[in-house]
Amino acid sequence: MLRSVEYIPSISGISDGTSAGEKFVPSNRSEPQWERVSVSITAAQVKQAKPQVKPYKLTDGKGLYLLVHPNGSKYWRMDYRFAGKRKTLALGVYPEISLASARDSQDEARLKIRGGSDPSSQRRIEKATKAGAVDFRSVALDWFEKKMTGKSDRHRQRAMSIFTRDLFPKLGHRPIHEIAATELLAALRKIEDRNALDIAHRARSTAGQVFRYGIAAGLCERDVSADLKGALRDKPQTQHRAAITDPEELSQLIIAINGYQGTPVVCAALKLSALLFQRPGEIRQMEWVEIDWKKERWCISGEKMKSGLDHIVPLSRQALVVLQDIHTLTGRGVYVFPSQRGPSRPLSNNGVRTALRTMGFDNETMDAHGFRATARTILDEVLNFRVDYIEHQQARAVKDPTGRAYNRTKYLPERKQMMQVWADYLDQLQEGKYDN
Repeated sequence: MLRSVEYIPSISGISDGTSAGEKFVPSNRSEPQWERVSVSITAAQVKQAKPQVKPYKLTDGKGLYLLVHPNGSKYWRMDYRFAGKRKTLALGVYPEISLASARDSQDEARLKIRGGSDPSSQRRIEKATKAGAVDFRSVALDWFEKKMTGKSDRHRQRAMSIFTRDLFPKLGHRPIHEIAATELLAALRKIEDRNALDIAHRARSTAGQVFRYGIAAGLCERDVSADLKGALRDKPQTQHRAAITDPEELSQLIIAINGYQGTPVVCAALKLSALLFQRPGEIRQMEWVEIDWKKERWCISGEKMKSGLDHIVPLSRQALVVLQDIHTLTGRGVYVFPSQRGPSRPLSNNGVRTALRTMGFDNETMDAHGFRATARTILDEVLNFRVDYIEHQQARAVKDPTGRAYNRTKYLPERKQMMQVWADYLDQLQEGKYDN
């Protein structure tokens, strides 16, 4: 069977003959060029492969290759991707492992990947199990690869940071079934010592998920994190964002926004912050490819959302006008609101906040995140829209009475109407009319 491969010429130069699968392509360039061909290596080519000055590969296809070292040793390796990351699996040493055996091992590994398992992690756990103990780090990484796939990048990065910074240094090498609650508490106390109380609670929760994963795999018997309930210092109370919720005061804010003499980018970001009431990070990182002009929508990828789910924001007539105006200035770039330092990065997270301060709205009165609370309160209490319409439009991770989670298209016609009513209401406030 032919296998699709791509061969890389030896760094030491071109010999009189080419290695398996290599094909010289004449070129006007001074350097040799190699084209992609479809072949598979043979047992004879593996046996006859000679060492060179630097390590090189004989590729068999689908990620399988023979790595030949300068000392003559030959190792079977398989490159693959799992959960979006490139990985390498060791399949054995030649001649103990033949070409046929290496291909069989490759097929087994590919079956595991299709089934949602990482063969490297499985092998690590299997080896540790045979030795009589599996360390916390191995179980945690296996849990991460299986359970965190599909989560938002922010969620994954936060979990991995807890592992690498806080849990692995103390517990990573310890057999998971031997870890006592006191050991986990000692690791959590280190986090408390730097006053990162929220992270300490998250670390306890994350460790608990790893222990429960280990219980299900038969690697440990108890979730010792459960013994620490109430042992940590309480998390600080959530501070509510400064927000204007009085129509008369909001009228003054809208008048100030529309009269603000800042850069066109910041002025547009201010107006859309009020019109769309999405999170500040989502506003400033808005990209032109996300704007669906035909359907009059802003479609945000789940990778950017706090919930990790795709989100749709219907665009009112007023919002479309703002976007059309700023498109003449920034439409050739990636970001709707590029940074002054260069178009390759979005507007600073201080852009809108600084503008609010310049207009005279201090930290206790209004901040960039406060537009969400402003819209939620007035849409509910003044404009009398259903709370579930508002919650969905703000992409809050809530479930409906039947237990179903957020759906980006749910109530979309009603949300479109609500966004237009909201924009019209802000126009009314601009005229100083705040009695609805």
